[in-house]
Amino acid sequence: MSFGAVGFGRRRNTEDMPVAAAAAAVPERSINVTTAAQSAPPEAIAELRVQCLARLEPAAVAALSPERLATEVERLISEIATDRRVHLNAVEQRMLAMELVNDMLGLGPLQPLLDDERVADIMVNGPNKVFVERGGKVELSNVKFRDEAHLAGICQRIAAGVGRRVDEASPMVDARLKDGSRVNIVFPPLALDGPSMSIRKFSKKPIDFERLIGFGALTRPVAKILSLASASRLNIIISGGTGSGKTTMMNALSRLIEERERVITVEDAAELQLQQPHVVRLETRPMSLEGRGEITQRDLVRNALRMRPDRIIIGEVRGGEAFDMLQAMNTGHDGSMSTIHANTTRDALIRVENMVQMGNMGLPSRAIRVQIVSAVNLIVQVERQRDGGRRVTQVTEICGMEGDVVLMNDIFQFVMDGENHEGRIIGHYKVSKARPACYGRLTYFGYDREWMAALDEAAEMERARS
Repeated sequence: MSFGAVGFGRRRNTEDMPVAAAAAAVPERSINVTTAAQSAPPEAIAELRVQCLARLEPAAVAALSPERLATEVERLISEIATDRRVHLNAVEQRMLAMELVNDMLGLGPLQPLLDDERVADIMVNGPNKVFVERGGKVELSNVKFRDEAHLAGICQRIAAGVGRRVDEASPMVDARLKDGSRVNIVFPPLALDGPSMSIRKFSKKPIDFERLIGFGALTRPVAKILSLASASRLNIIISGGTGSGKTTMMNALSRLIEERERVITVEDAAELQLQQPHVVRLETRPMSLEGRGEITQRDLVRNALRMRPDRIIIGEVRGGEAFDMLQAMNTGHDGSMSTIHANTTRDALIRVENMVQMGNMGLPSRAIRVQIVSAVNLIVQVERQRDGGRRVTQVTEICGMEGDVVLMNDIFQFVMDGENHEGRIIGHYKVSKARPACYGRLTYFGYDREWMAALDEAAEMERARS
């Protein structure tokens, strides 16, 4: 790669410093990565981009680290700017170099947001509106794309990374980033204001129950009960709304799975972060443009039953695969887990029943409920509340049936007491000390005393509060 001689023709208002330091010198809220150089006309900046990209050799770019590439691109920008008499100061020049590096190696203007660990969600509503969620609150960022073509190119790069495509002929796609973050893309003509993209980021640090307790998502006794449920191989469904933390809770529960167990995961877009060595990850495949080759979650669940699993974990149940999930839970694959969209634990059971009927099984409602009661042991309800916090609001046990009614026992139920001076919701858990229907399984694994001790601790916390 030939970058030419280093001839800095910029206005020097800052000494040469690392790229990261130059970015830090600019206030975070004022950074606009699409208009990094404001002292020169937009046409001149666009020409600088074109000339710089034309002089870069792809093979050489791939061989350099991002830091070294940024330094070399900055030198090249300085040379071209000197030749064309384009005036850039030091910070503007470095910002333009960062923009080009992010376009080549990352996800363009979204890369700084992806690198920011405080950002949990990124929502792109066309090229000029990018919203982010920080600390549970959604706010408009200053990040913008150059135009719709720039945004469309980033979207297509993400889809191509997982072997999928997105364009006008196939305008919707689910994908994932290299770090496991989940991506949904909608293209025109379905998205009227330009390509729309939603990115659900996942923490680079594995989240366990200790961290969830620190976040205020649950108390230590609740975490203990959930840990024992996972270790006792109870079948668990995690219920909640969009963005409520269902996948995070499942990842925390999965850390209690023993390393010797063979686990099969089935997902639409792979996002689970299991730490065990014996894990087989399966992912659905959409149909081709010819209408062939589609592999659904139901197909994968059926196939997973033939793969000698100890546990089957389904990322999210949303259709006829609910019946196959119940079959798996009822046929020796104890400790299986899944998530579902529902507002309460009772609603979760109703949704499972409806989805089994969607599978055209032709089963009567009572037969479906008997299957559910036999298969599911515990339902965990998580909720994103108005203060932005994500909390466990219910832990409910399936106890049996009385007539056609499924009996349920709320082991824990979150009760809101108010909010503190920072606007954070405060509350406590009501606890039921009734002997659980799964007591025999707890005894079999030797966790019965620990279970009752955790309930006693929770009851003592409730009494101390009152």
